[in-house]
Amino acid sequence: MKKIAFILPLISGGMWGASGVFIRRLSEYGMDNSTILFSRTAIAAILIFIAVLFYDRSLLKIKIKDIWLFLACGLLGMLGMSLCYNEAVNRLPLSLAAVLMSLTPVFVMIMATFLFKEKITAGKTGCMLLALAGCVLASGILEGTENISFSWSGILAGLVTAFFYALYSIFSKLTTQRGYSTYTIIFYSMLSIAVVLLPFSDPGLIGAFVKEAPAVNGGFMIWQSLCTSMLPYIFYTIALLHMEAGKASILASGAEPVAAACFGILFYSEMPGLLTVVGICITIAALTLLCMGKQEIENERRDRV
Repeated sequence: MKKIAFILPLISGGMWGASGVFIRRLSEYGMDNSTILFSRTAIAAILIFIAVLFYDRSLLKIKIKDIWLFLACGLLGMLGMSLCYNEAVNRLPLSLAAVLMSLTPVFVMIMATFLFKEKITAGKTGCMLLALAGCVLASGILEGTENISFSWSGILAGLVTAFFYALYSIFSKLTTQRGYSTYTIIFYSMLSIAVVLLPFSDPGLIGAFVKEAPAVNGGFMIWQSLCTSMLPYIFYTIALLHMEAGKASILASGAEPVAAACFGILFYSEMPGLLTVVGICITIAALTLLCMGKQEIENERRDRV
């Protein structure tokens, strides 16, 4: 398993990179953000609940005093991230939306400075500036390419996506430190989102979409939940059991914008220019250096212990 574990983060990143295809398809049908997210999280919560019942029912147990952590993971993290990402992929090329979301480690590092007293070194600052420079190139604003739809509101949505994803990372870390499984965190996060979004969504529109072509559209809805909300987290979690967290993060962060760019080309003819490709590579390289630096610090701490 250790020999093939590196494939799992790549698959996870590829699945996250494909989420834009699902979002655009459902948006074109007339679903708003709330309805899309409700359909995704509700189905995912049901699937995870069934899987946990057969695997280990004890994973459903949580302490009352820890409920706020699960709400924070779901509502402040996943919900905010998903709403903003939906806006980003509808306003930007899929590759750029994914690159902006991959800036999450930058926001995590800044938050960790205040929450966990981690120091911001000159190397980390250099990586952050390099990643931002890569995003500027990836945006396409320096190329004037007609195929690229540029939107300041879309870029802002992409940056806020990374911020909310960083919040999820911080709160999920606090939750795991209290002994909870990743599956427990994902289930209650999805459940809280589905409950909150229910009054603002349109289940009738979801039913109409499925009824229009039960086999195809029903399978599309299930695959959306599996591909964007359930399987990536499972694969990523399994990978963490067999490899360092830093390496897994690097592989997933690198695969996501590349996969998004490929899906953008295949489905929407979003042909990136030379500077856009260079920007994606620079951003991935900067985030790789940032994650490698964090992993070295973690290894030093383990050695001291």
